[in-house]
Amino acid sequence: MMKKSDLFRTFSGNASSFNEMYNRQGDSRPAYRVFRKWMETIPVPTLQHKQAEAEALFRRLGITFSLYGTEQTEERQIPFDIIPRIFSPAEWRILSEGACQRVKALNAFLFDIYHKKEIIRAGIIPEKQIMSNPFYRSELMDITPIGEIYVHIAGIDIVRVGEEEFYVLEDNLRTPSGASYMLENRSMMMRLFPEVFDLQNVAPVDHYPQMLLHTLQELVGETDGPHPCSVLLTPGIYNSAYFEHAFLSEQMGVELVEGQDLFVHNDIVYMRTTQGPKRIDIIYRRIDDDFLDPQAFQNNSLIGVPGLVKAYRAGNVLLANALGTGVADDKSTYTFVPDMIDFYLGEKPILNNVPTYCLSKKEDLHYALDHIEELVVKEVGGSGGYGMLVGPSSSKEEIDNYKKRILSDPDNFIAQPTLSLSTSPTFVDSTIAPRHVDLRPFVLSGKSTSVVPGGLTRVALKEGSLVVNSSQGGGTKDTWILKED
Repeated sequence: MMKKSDLFRTFSGNASSFNEMYNRQGDSRPAYRVFRKWMETIPVPTLQHKQAEAEALFRRLGITFSLYGTEQTEERQIPFDIIPRIFSPAEWRILSEGACQRVKALNAFLFDIYHKKEIIRAGIIPEKQIMSNPFYRSELMDITPIGEIYVHIAGIDIVRVGEEEFYVLEDNLRTPSGASYMLENRSMMMRLFPEVFDLQNVAPVDHYPQMLLHTLQELVGETDGPHPCSVLLTPGIYNSAYFEHAFLSEQMGVELVEGQDLFVHNDIVYMRTTQGPKRIDIIYRRIDDDFLDPQAFQNNSLIGVPGLVKAYRAGNVLLANALGTGVADDKSTYTFVPDMIDFYLGEKPILNNVPTYCLSKKEDLHYALDHIEELVVKEVGGSGGYGMLVGPSSSKEEIDNYKKRILSDPDNFIAQPTLSLSTSPTFVDSTIAPRHVDLRPFVLSGKSTSVVPGGLTRVALKEGSLVVNSSQGGGTKDTWILKED
């Protein structure tokens, strides 16, 4: 059996990427020192037992996701790693302040492009970039959402490549998912290893659902009842994120509804109840724009609410997130976010973008085709890791086929250099090994902008893989933010 100390020696031996647990001298970084000392007291069989216990509990709770693109598309249990990812207070300040700054600028951008379009008139963003974007909703021009906020919940995907080097990979602004996994991961760690939380001052995350609800209620203000009436609108049980919808509605203390449970009368949204219609003030919607209202968008949608957009136009309901946010998390719009921060806030970005080639530009297209073996290529409207090419790990046949896709519609693609993502200690095959990770903190915007001290850490469980998405075989782990002593 491997000695306890050998677990960490194996991990510290990898030096090809930034090692979040060890510095170059082989010493534990400050954030991990207490945890490592405690971990060395735990026998390997105990860790194996805890890992098995976690898997059994997740299976029992029904914490699943859908894995598409394979012969089997049934619900799968999301892999969970029992080794947490730990950030120091100084590291978290960079991440949290940078994420909040970014979302403030994105909200200002969305308000601007649906009203005065000052950033276009200033020549910072080409008009075509906005008006030709498939996610831009011209029918929403001059409509002001309650509180002038478009993005109430944002998931900002961040990767690390050095001591204080963080990059934003993408902004998730339509219906960002993953908060339930963040909460369940913490609950699992406190159940498996309660004693370690007595040794370190770890910031809590369990208040996130109430933090979200308060953010939305604060925007609506006074209503006929003691509190604005809120619901979470789901497409239904067959949606891949249904577990999260049900979990969050329960934690927030709001009704989980489907389109058929709601109706609109005189531009006011009501919920059908056994006591009669009940007015709804806030809808946390997990349905994409196209399917939200068959009278306004896709008329064959069976999961939306007819007339909902009229109620939204009239200012009688808050939609979180607002309609039309997709234009801001499009991967081609992403390239302009640093300019937005400068234009709207007069600040320099705290978190940098990954250098990005827009293949709609001829020079960028030629460069990407010539260097595709070195790049990651993505569809501008893609998500979940689908439809992208990781050049260094792709075969010649895969690259040739992908080039044909690019050439058939260059405007639909962007390319980025392959970053050497940081590694976090991960329990695999009865040992601790380095695995690449990213982070999705959740930023809430209402009368103020804030972020819960934690987030969803996704881990590429396959050795050497850079693809962390659960839909592509990745897993998750708890994220610890250490508080100031």
